[in-house]
Amino acid sequence: MSSTLGTLFKITTFGESHCKGVGVVVDGCPAGMNLTEADIQTQLDRRRPGQSELTTPRDEQDLVSILSGTEFGKTLGTPIGMLVANKDQRPGDYGEMSQVPRPSHADFTYQMKYGIRASSGGGRSSARETIGRVAAGAIAEKFLRERFGVEIVAWVSSIGTIDGPECDLEAITREEVDRSAVRCPHRLAARQMEEAILAARDAKDSLGGIITCVCRNLPVGLGEPVFDKLEARLAQAMLSLPATKGFEIGSGFAGTRLRGSKHNDPFIIKGDRLGTLSNHSGGVQGGISNGEPVYFRVAFKPTATIGQVQQTADFSGRQVKLAAKGRHDPCVVPRAVPIVETMAALVLADLALIQKMRS
Repeated sequence: MSSTLGTLFKITTFGESHCKGVGVVVDGCPAGMNLTEADIQTQLDRRRPGQSELTTPRDEQDLVSILSGTEFGKTLGTPIGMLVANKDQRPGDYGEMSQVPRPSHADFTYQMKYGIRASSGGGRSSARETIGRVAAGAIAEKFLRERFGVEIVAWVSSIGTIDGPECDLEAITREEVDRSAVRCPHRLAARQMEEAILAARDAKDSLGGIITCVCRNLPVGLGEPVFDKLEARLAQAMLSLPATKGFEIGSGFAGTRLRGSKHNDPFIIKGDRLGTLSNHSGGVQGGISNGEPVYFRVAFKPTATIGQVQQTADFSGRQVKLAAKGRHDPCVVPRAVPIVETMAALVLADLALIQKMRS
């Protein structure tokens, strides 16, 4: 099983959803950077369960401990180990499901691939694995912000059939995003999304949605053609997240409806640099950042584990009815916002260090 991401800024996550804890080892973080648990906890607080009635009621504070790699609040350049304890496990909730693979869940494929699986909570396929990613990504964000002034902001742009209006990529802030529990910065759309999620929850069902993310103030030159292009690395990172089913950057699929004369981004002078008049390219040309905001969208499917009775089959093929127990998000999208941000930061920090090697 591959649990490592990155080339120079490298992370390895560990732990299952119902073991004693989950965490990450970060290798390649530059030495001398100020770093304490407080720098990491903010994003973990945005990711954690139990934030509102829109999320799973699992009660985890998700407090991070830095185990290694720092001294007196500064990074040493050595591996940074971090741990978050699992304190509110209920493995008993999964007893009935141990012999019944949940529809559209990873139970079946993990069992077939490895001949064994964590029978409670989904193990490594659970979204709880993303805690390590968020903790590591918070460090990457701090590095990018202090070194380049990079800003990364993600928000919920749709839930089910409800779309929020387009946001100003140059101005949107996390403060605006976090004003609503659903993390949509448009007040009316946010209210409609929240109502839809609560209705799905009450029906023991689930909803999916789309997260949009913008990365501002990136230096020109990030990305390694041809196989490690910036958009390719971002796509790989985002599609490695649980429940993701789609990725598009810039104009994405909608851009296929335009002619080249409308889709091209003409060059103009912007202050002391050459920039583009439009940004259909999403800040990437030839797989390399061009200095414009990088923006992309990630699609998340409806949560697979639902409380409705479903006709399915157990591992022996016997037809059974399954009403899943446990505590699960009726919609994973609001809690995925900081996960998308931090995964973007991990990709950008790694590519920034690679580019620095050329100087």
